[in-house]
Amino acid sequence: MKAAVVPSINGKWEVKDWETPTAGPNQVVIKIHASGLCYTDVHLTHGLFALQFPRVLGHEPVGEIVEVGSGVTSRKAGDRVGVPWVQKGDGTCEWCLRGKKERCPNPISTGIGLQGSHAEYMLAYADATMPIPAALSYEQAAPIFCAGYTVWSGLRLADPKPHERIAVVGIGGLGHLALQYSKASGFDTIAVTKSKDKEKMIRDLGADEVVESGDKLLAAGGADVLLATSNSWSATADAAKGMRPDGRIILMGVGSEPLNYTPELMFKRVRLIGSSQNAPEYLYEALDIAAKGKVKVVEEIYKLDDIAKAYDRVAEGKVRFRAVITMN
Repeated sequence: MKAAVVPSINGKWEVKDWETPTAGPNQVVIKIHASGLCYTDVHLTHGLFALQFPRVLGHEPVGEIVEVGSGVTSRKAGDRVGVPWVQKGDGTCEWCLRGKKERCPNPISTGIGLQGSHAEYMLAYADATMPIPAALSYEQAAPIFCAGYTVWSGLRLADPKPHERIAVVGIGGLGHLALQYSKASGFDTIAVTKSKDKEKMIRDLGADEVVESGDKLLAAGGADVLLATSNSWSATADAAKGMRPDGRIILMGVGSEPLNYTPELMFKRVRLIGSSQNAPEYLYEALDIAAKGKVKVVEEIYKLDDIAKAYDRVAEGKVRFRAVITMN
């Protein structure tokens, strides 16, 4: 099969022949139709984890099952499925025993414990797969398996109440979906961004208001929940100036600098909560909402042969808002 192979840390991605996987016990082989290219792929290429290279990355896979291994009863050839990042826990730790494999310290993850989805075929554990609603195209479904899943998980974890206000900082690959999921859930939704050129698009995505800073957010009434999807924690700290008492800041974007938690936030009893992908039920919900047309991924689509170009655009922050790879 053809696959996008990363030869080494900081190596240049190249499309080449790679061994086609076969299904072992409790596994399936998926013919990939679309694979989202996430900024985490950039982090992994730069050596975020101690991975062995060469390897195939990619953790937003969707496609069609073409082979099932022994013991698989819940899936069959022809099923349209996708796979989230964490596929399987070690089965012995406290978190696995609590039914929270996504918290396992020794997980098997797509693109890390198993080869990833930037390829014509991919191996996955059958019980990690999630059926894709018939109304959702492969290209729209792929980014939901990471970006959409992440922001919907964060919104659900914040547990907003009726009449509370949601703000989103970082209107990019995650943030443009966070806006839509918040609005689809019926909340007043405010975007915090300094990018004036994005304002019309942001309003078209559902934002009720667009402000440029935390001070302006506070002047506009403040926020009970801040969905922090920005990779700049300084931007998150600034937006946090607009928090209302008993507010919740949900960190989903990964910043490299320290995050400043001020005495003002403490006296307001504002909670700071880290979040990624929190339970399979949230993935089901995220896909269902998208399938009903309430959320639409803004994306650029590339063929597998052009993945190096797509990678460069993601790494340089030029993609608006998600990059999706389809097979040749």
